[in-house]
Amino acid sequence: MSQVYEGTNKVLLAEFFPLSAIATTITGAKKLEVLSQNHGATLWVPEDLIHIKGAKNYTISLKYHIAQLWQTQRAFVFCLATGAVVRLIAPLLQHKSTDPAVVVVDETGSFVISLCSGHQGGGDQLAKLIALQLGATPVLTGASNGLGLPAVDMLGVPFGWRRGNGEWTGVSAAAARGEVVQVIQEVGSTLWQNHLPPGHSFEFGASVTPKAKIWITAKLPSTPALPEIYWHPRVLWVGIGCERGSSRHLIETAIGQVFREHQLAEDAIAGIATIDIKADEVGLVELCQERHWPLKTFAADVLRTVSVPNPSQVVEKEVGTPSVAEAAALCAADEVRLFVPKQIFRLQRELGAVTIAVAEAEKEYIGRTGKILLVGTGPGQLDQITPAAKTAISSAEVVIGYSLYIDLINSLLSPGQIVESLPITKERQRAQRAIELANWGLSVAVISSGDCGIYGMAGLVLEELQSIGWDGKTPSIQIFPGITALQAAASRVGTPLMHDFCAISLSDLLTPWEVIEKRLEAAAAADFITALYNPRSQSRTKQLIIAGDIFLKYRDPNTPVAVVRSAYRQDEEITLTTLEKLLDVTVDMLTTVLIGNSHTRTHANWMITPRGYLGFGS
Repeated sequence: MSQVYEGTNKVLLAEFFPLSAIATTITGAKKLEVLSQNHGATLWVPEDLIHIKGAKNYTISLKYHIAQLWQTQRAFVFCLATGAVVRLIAPLLQHKSTDPAVVVVDETGSFVISLCSGHQGGGDQLAKLIALQLGATPVLTGASNGLGLPAVDMLGVPFGWRRGNGEWTGVSAAAARGEVVQVIQEVGSTLWQNHLPPGHSFEFGASVTPKAKIWITAKLPSTPALPEIYWHPRVLWVGIGCERGSSRHLIETAIGQVFREHQLAEDAIAGIATIDIKADEVGLVELCQERHWPLKTFAADVLRTVSVPNPSQVVEKEVGTPSVAEAAALCAADEVRLFVPKQIFRLQRELGAVTIAVAEAEKEYIGRTGKILLVGTGPGQLDQITPAAKTAISSAEVVIGYSLYIDLINSLLSPGQIVESLPITKERQRAQRAIELANWGLSVAVISSGDCGIYGMAGLVLEELQSIGWDGKTPSIQIFPGITALQAAASRVGTPLMHDFCAISLSDLLTPWEVIEKRLEAAAAADFITALYNPRSQSRTKQLIIAGDIFLKYRDPNTPVAVVRSAYRQDEEITLTTLEKLLDVTVDMLTTVLIGNSHTRTHANWMITPRGYLGFGS
């Protein structure tokens, strides 16, 4: 069976599609080619530039061409003078909540400027991602970037919260000035609170008089005394029972009346829940499609197991369960809390009747398919990480990894990202946590040093997914390779891997030592150049001694050996020695040992393995 996979890089910028990249010179077009060739953006150039691979030509003035594209694009990337871009887009700008993101790249490719719609349109994030691709410096002028704070108008975006009413500009300004902003969070995830920078000005208690307020609630706004804004996490599931043929208008009117009576915000609706025989109810289906609400249905056998305050024998006789609206709402909300007991509605001159109940879930509905980005960060230095891997880390909503590796990529992290580190022995827990968050709907980067698929986290994540019956699609998986330890170590000492080689981990935590010994014997006997991973720990000291003895049975004692600790990091240590003197060198878990084959030699402090069999005779 064959399968077509979408290019990894194209997925990284998917949230900004449709995306138009625009250049007027050959130099500019060459700078933006990476966006079209690697990421699927549409590259537009004047009709006289006919030799730009994959580009499209515009044949009218650029001003009118941009005007034609404006309403259909999520983002624009210009390689033009900033002033020229300002004049081109000025007549088209309406509001930051609806305008596309606009980013400008200078012709040298040194700077990427977030020009318009930096927060709500994602211009700041797009500028950072493009800068990582080009090796450029992002220029972000929003005040929240300098404070290391998530922008207040982007706070709930990762969790699918809806923006409600409020004085958004005033609250944003107060936060930017470092003034005290009180946060009253009644519902929704508090994960974002755990990753605020030290000295932030958000106040979660009532001990200080604030300058502004942020409400995170399912309730409607009250009359404010201060500048305040409302975020509405989608925690309310509306249970509905209705007579066959009830109209969309009747159902929508009933929901609206219930929510007004109980001072609830319709923006806090997660979705609609009902009995499975109503899955094709036309009015219900139309309403869910129009309002972008998921429709969850449950069998009568499931609904009648739910304890409800207002069961009905009439309903049970009709559909096989004493409750539809209340039971369905509770099922959808994982039976956390019934917020509004059932109410029955009818409208004059309109057929049908609707029963409404509302339950509150502990966890909000995000409304997106989550994804896991499995990222190899290479040896540790930022310039050894691929642009695609950097982009994946920066674009993720959550970053999970061992604390040492998190520290190494700290400069790639962004305000508002959720960063979770677990100890070095908690790899499986890291994998399970990543899957949990991705199944909820978040994008999660799981980082490994070296290559994530070589003794890294990628295998564990896929194993865990397989164990829970993963369908291969949800959550989606993308893998970003990195320079693995044996490559990094080899590059520091010469060309020891120039012929057939293998890698063996000496850690017996996951592999029985008897199996490891057999592999060592086979590798030594077959004359493979051998990279030893995890050669020694504080509690595991004999394995390297045994490995050395095995290789001495088959190799000359003077066989060159490289011992490389923390390649490319500040505390890097490199020792060239021989097989018989290997145990004289300090070795730990951050060390990679490279044992040459029978033809490997050293020359002027470089380790060389002949490239082919012809070289073996020389």
